[in-house]
Amino acid sequence: MTETVAIRTSMISRGLAAFMSLPTNFPGVLASLIIAIAATFLSEHYGGPVMLFALLLGMAFYFLSQEGRCVAGIELASKHILRVAVGLLGAQITIAEIMKLGPTPVITVVGAVILTILFGALASRAMGLSRRFGILTSGAVAICGASAALAISSVLPKGEQHERDTVFTVIGVTALSTIAMIVYPLVIAGFHLDHAAVGMFLGGTIHDVAQVVGAGFSVSEETGNVATFTKLLRVAMLLPVVVMLSYVFRAHHVGKAGRQLPGFLVVFAVLVMLNSAGVIPAFLLALIKDASRWCLVTAIAALGMKTSLKAMADVGGRAIALIVAETLFLAVLVLMVVRWKAGIQ
Repeated sequence: MTETVAIRTSMISRGLAAFMSLPTNFPGVLASLIIAIAATFLSEHYGGPVMLFALLLGMAFYFLSQEGRCVAGIELASKHILRVAVGLLGAQITIAEIMKLGPTPVITVVGAVILTILFGALASRAMGLSRRFGILTSGAVAICGASAALAISSVLPKGEQHERDTVFTVIGVTALSTIAMIVYPLVIAGFHLDHAAVGMFLGGTIHDVAQVVGAGFSVSEETGNVATFTKLLRVAMLLPVVVMLSYVFRAHHVGKAGRQLPGFLVVFAVLVMLNSAGVIPAFLLALIKDASRWCLVTAIAALGMKTSLKAMADVGGRAIALIVAETLFLAVLVLMVVRWKAGIQ
C-alpha cells in the first residue's frame, strides 16, 4: 500500500514539474517546431529529404541553444520529443507485413543488420574512433537511416561529442541514402536479376524509407513493393537492436539498477502489437504516423540547433570513411545473398 502511494506521489510530482516547466520550455520547443515546418515546406515544394533540411536550418540557429530563453526548450525537444517520436514509429509496422516476406528476406535482413553493426564496431576501433561511434553509424546504416540514428543515440552513453556524432551520422546516412537511391538501381541492373531480387537488394541496402520507395518504384511496381516490405523488416529490427544496446550500455555503466526498458521502447512494441491486431482505427493510425513524423522533424531541428559547424568539421575524414565503408559492406553483403539465391532458383 505504501509503495503504491509512493509511486502515485512520484507520478504526480513529475506531472506537476512538467506543467510548471511549460513557460520555460515553450520558446525553445516553438523555435524547433517553426524550423520543422520550414523544412517540411521546402521538402514538399522543392524536393529533398526533410530530415536534412531540418538539420541544416537548425544549425543556422545554433546561437539559440547557447544562451537565452530557448535553451531549455531546445534541450527538451532534442531528447524527450525525440523519444516520443521513436515510440510512435511502432504504428508503421505490423507482424503480418514481416511474415509476408518469407524466410529468405527475414534471415538476410537479420543477418545483415547484425553483421553490419559488428563490422562498424570493429572498424571504428581499427580507425582510431570510439566503439560507440561505430555502433551509432553502423546501426543507422543497417536499419533505417536518420530515425535509427536518433533512436540508437537516445540509449547510448552521453559523452562530450555525443550530439555532434549524432548530427554527423544523420547527415551522413541521409546523403548516402540519396546517392544510393540514384546509383543502386543502375548498378543492380548490370547483374540481370528479376524484379523481386532487385527489390530485395534495394530494400535491404538503402538507408531511408523514402529513398527505398523512390528507387524501388523507379524500376517497377513489383520491385517497389518487395523493396518496401524488405525495408519494413529492417525498420522492425530497430526495437530489438535498441533494446539490446540499452541493456548492454546501462548494465555496463550503471549496473543492475539501470537495466530497465526505456518507456518509449515499450510504447513502440505495444503499437506494433496493436497495429498487427488491427485494433487501431485508420484515422487514429494516420494521426499517430503524422505525429511521429512531426516529432522526428522537430527533434532533429533541435538537434541541429545544438550543433556548431566548427564541431562538425572536427569529426574528420576517418568518420566519413567509416560510414562509407559500412554502407559498402552492407551493399556487398546483401548483393552476395541475392545473387546466391538467384543462382539456386
